[in-house]
Amino acid sequence: MPRIVIFTDDPGWHGRQLRLAFADRGCDSEYVSLADCRLVIEAGKLPIVIPGFEKQLPDAVFVRGVPGGSLEEVVLYLDILHALKIMQIPVYNDGHAIERSVDKGMTSFLLHQAGLPTPLTWVLRNHSEALAIAEAELKNGNLLITKPLFGSQGEGIRRIEKMTDLFWLTGSHGVYYLQRFIHCAGNGFSDSRVFVINGRAVAAMQRRGKSWLNNVARGARCESIELASEMADLAVKAAAALKMDYAGVDIIQDRDGQYVVIEVNSIPAWKGLQSVCDVNVAELLAEDVIGRYLKSPLKTDVAA
Repeated sequence: MPRIVIFTDDPGWHGRQLRLAFADRGCDSEYVSLADCRLVIEAGKLPIVIPGFEKQLPDAVFVRGVPGGSLEEVVLYLDILHALKIMQIPVYNDGHAIERSVDKGMTSFLLHQAGLPTPLTWVLRNHSEALAIAEAELKNGNLLITKPLFGSQGEGIRRIEKMTDLFWLTGSHGVYYLQRFIHCAGNGFSDSRVFVINGRAVAAMQRRGKSWLNNVARGARCESIELASEMADLAVKAAAALKMDYAGVDIIQDRDGQYVVIEVNSIPAWKGLQSVCDVNVAELLAEDVIGRYLKSPLKTDVAA
């Protein structure tokens, strides 16, 4: 029976859904925290130590969570993901995909390089330059969003609306990430989350926020929508630009009717999406992992 590691510190609903989906397809899966893994460079031993897999590495790993921590800790977690892929263990999503998306500056850069519509963005260290950019934007009638370079679920995001807000303009660990605020079409505040698996948009929802921040974790309401072909195509291209097996792509339609990619998530949640769509996302993910990567599982054993 193929064995799969689900990397997570908090399995919760998503972990249970994945384990059931893998079990239904004849695969055993175990929850493991990346914080409990290590590298061991010693003759006769596997160089990657995963609890429960000391004698034989898993057939595949599904990355459902990467712990936070110091730069050194995060680099170690990513090193483990990179090392697994080097040893031909399928990693879903792999370390490179996670690096590209967890770094909002690189995400913006790669989307722009791919020719995809994404908000005007500035990433820099100099406070006076950041202040000058913000002042110019406000004078031209634009609002700004400031974000930590690393973050999720709306943590640390602020909107700069007026000159007095500039007194509170601060960077995150010395780095300023400024992005022009996009006013959505229609009334209120909304954007769309499109779930992409293996180059295909499989489900979508609209998120209606209580304020300009549309994260479900911040109380946004999930609504079913019919996925427009233009939005689906844009989401697929965004996931491809960051080379992801699967992704949650956040898209906003501006007041001119243009779709704009505002974020790409490499470890997206889908509980809210699942509540308003007809497809079983966990089953589609399990099918993709098994169908593409476990047709001929490669076992890596400890050297004799």
